[in-house]
Amino acid sequence: MDTKQYIETGILELYVYGLLSETENSEVSQMAKEHKEIKAEIISIEKAIVYLSTNFSPFLSADNFEKIKAKLDLKYSKVIEMKPQNNWSQYVGWAAAVTLLVGIGYQYTQLSETQNQVANVEKEKINLQDTLVGLKVKNKQTLTALTVIRDAKNTVINLSGQAVSPKSSAKIYWNKETEVVYVDAAGLPEPPEGMVYQIWSLKLAPQLTPTSIGLLSDFSSNTEKIFAVEKTGDAEAFGITLEPAGGSKTPTMEQLYTLGKV
Repeated sequence: MDTKQYIETGILELYVYGLLSETENSEVSQMAKEHKEIKAEIISIEKAIVYLSTNFSPFLSADNFEKIKAKLDLKYSKVIEMKPQNNWSQYVGWAAAVTLLVGIGYQYTQLSETQNQVANVEKEKINLQDTLVGLKVKNKQTLTALTVIRDAKNTVINLSGQAVSPKSSAKIYWNKETEVVYVDAAGLPEPPEGMVYQIWSLKLAPQLTPTSIGLLSDFSSNTEKIFAVEKTGDAEAFGITLEPAGGSKTPTMEQLYTLGKV
């Protein structure tokens, strides 16, 4: 894969947001050391995030508060000399005081509205960032699925439904050279709460010997339903059972959902 294709996978954005595994982080760091284009793209993404943050989240410091108050033209009336012998002057003084109080109330309302606008902008920024991260994760899942399906070196094993769930189905994509295994679980129903699908590599002779090669965790959040599990090099068949959360040491045969021979 050339550097342009590598950048277009979306992995650099996930790297900047800290959503990659330790292995993936090491891979991106190495690629950045070896390719100037990738390093430049990472710097560009970081600058874009900083720009987005500073534009969508203005900091309302004490100086900014004073500037806002000045622009709102908050002025205090002069103290009016009160002359007991002149009732008209008393009325003017009281009217000035009322006017001042009304003005302060209005300015306070304007300041509160400004603070609310700042808070709303902050929420919009957070929502935008969450949406961006979600799109990058979904894009990565889609690219993984396409890569697995299109790999000509993969042996495809169809797993058919068993007695507990005849309509269920799944596919195993197994590269016998690298021993890497992917599971396409789109044909499995949503597991009940507190349960998880467990994948088994099976030896059929001289006796049936199952070996767990992984769990299909986060089943609901994986929209493409393509899961990477542990490697295996000597499977003669694959099976999927429904087990309690955390998995089981041996398969629960009464909950065998799919099975298929290599």
